[in-house]
Amino acid sequence: MDSPDYETRLPDEEYRGPATLRIGDQDLTVSIRVSAHFEPVEGRFRWAGRTTPDDDLRSRVSSGLRDGQLTIGKSPRTPVKLSEPDPWGGIRLSGTGTPPWFH
Repeated sequence: MDSPDYETRLPDEEYRGPATLRIGDQDLTVSIRVSAHFEPVEGRFRWAGRTTPDDDLRSRVSSGLRDGQLTIGKSPRTPVKLSEPDPWGGIRLSGTGTPPWFH
């Protein structure tokens, strides 16, 4: 008797590359590095990462901006939280739910 194939191909847990960050009514092209993990107790994904240094984005976040929307490729806009710039000028990104690179 053949055993069933239980392996399912899931998208990569990490993404590195271009993305579009929507802030208000403006789209910024950024380069990001993010990873995701599934939280079984919550029943959802959590994902986080950073942008590469970007002076315009850094000044916006430093002045209080904390929310945006992230798009990777043709994925739908996904809400993202923005945190303080790191020492190298990158901005920390975090989100919950299906990561945008999974679409």
